[in-house]
Amino acid sequence: MKDMDMTNGNLAKKILIFTIPIMLSSILQLLFNTVDMIVIGNFAGDASLAAVGSTSALINLIVNLFIGISIGANVVVSRAVGQKNLEKAQKATHTAILFSILAGAILIVFGVFTSRIWLELMGTTSDSIDKATTYLQIYFAGSIFNMVYNFGASILKSVGETKRPLIYLFIAGVMNALLNLLFVIPFKMDVAGVALATIIAQGISAILVVIYLMKREGFVNLKLRKLRIYKKELGQMVLIGIPAGIQSCLISFSNVFIQSAVNSFNSTIIVSGNTAAANIEGFVWVSMNSFYQAAIAFTGQNYGANKIENSKKILALCMIYTLITGVLFGGGAYLLRGPLINLYTSGEAVGYGEIRLTIICLSYFLCGLMDLPVGSMRGLGNSIAPMIISILGMVVFRIIWIATVFYYNHELWVLYISYPITWVGTGTVHYLSFLYTYKNRIKKMSSIETITIE
Repeated sequence: MKDMDMTNGNLAKKILIFTIPIMLSSILQLLFNTVDMIVIGNFAGDASLAAVGSTSALINLIVNLFIGISIGANVVVSRAVGQKNLEKAQKATHTAILFSILAGAILIVFGVFTSRIWLELMGTTSDSIDKATTYLQIYFAGSIFNMVYNFGASILKSVGETKRPLIYLFIAGVMNALLNLLFVIPFKMDVAGVALATIIAQGISAILVVIYLMKREGFVNLKLRKLRIYKKELGQMVLIGIPAGIQSCLISFSNVFIQSAVNSFNSTIIVSGNTAAANIEGFVWVSMNSFYQAAIAFTGQNYGANKIENSKKILALCMIYTLITGVLFGGGAYLLRGPLINLYTSGEAVGYGEIRLTIICLSYFLCGLMDLPVGSMRGLGNSIAPMIISILGMVVFRIIWIATVFYYNHELWVLYISYPITWVGTGTVHYLSFLYTYKNRIKKMSSIETITIE
């Protein structure tokens, strides 16, 4: 497959060609996750559904720090491709894959032995904590597969290859769905069966990505005998990826507080409704987030090729696409909220899920727009500013909101309204920060050109 040139030609068309497979991959992955939830909800009950749902924020909290490094890998490889630097791209590729294996090993030890402690700190309900612990421990046992796939897919995105991950996710997802049905219905394995099916599917996708990288020619060709950590490339990945990981980690931390606030109602029905709604809105988010990933890769390549001026056009195009996607998908989820939640659960839980979907989905396009300047800044090598802004706007503010406004107005809608408020404020500051970063990079490039001429 020929690598995509993200610096020339019709950028509007290329962004769509790049993004649509990512969007379909993400939706497909969520569809298979939805099968998990539907099977659990219908064949194991609300307690099991609540158990699996209560782990998502914690999984994101722990895993996202390492996933952030994969963003750094994407930027480093993208920049090398823009520079036409084959050696650097391959060093970054081999460093990223080996790092993913080491990160997965760390997560196995950390997750398996500390899962219950974290769940207790979150205030997980007594009728679901045992099942939630089982699910988490099995899930983390497959962390190496999860890490290798995510890093491999991130490397492929840096050269515009987004179709292969879609194919691999489909294969793994079908296996996941079939194993879910097998383990939960006839084998009666409950949440353990769902977790086991998940890590087997992740293993399949990870192996397929590695095999493809080994067969692929060009910038991101992988040779297992060359796996090693190159300090310079790892340092660049860490410089960009650690702030991204910390940001994702701390935002997930704020979502742990949100989950704890939901748990504070001490109602499995409310938790079940919240879990169902969160899964539905996930489809809207991953669709918009695909353009965030495009902003990173396209901006990174153009930065490497010294075409920084294209980053403004890339951001504008991604914002238009994200707005359209957010309004269409979010509005659709709102209009179909009742039937959609009924796929996961029934009875009183549906009403509680509708409260969340009404507030979140009608304003979700704001979240998508908020993320885009972050992707552009990371593509330009600035990962510190978006981290600080996001922590203040989405973590600190939400924690204060829960401790004050929600504490004195203990209603679900009061809790959920904190989301759109943070999206507007944080997104505005992110955009202003991008403009500053853009002008700074243009100024630096002009200075280098002046020195070269002299």
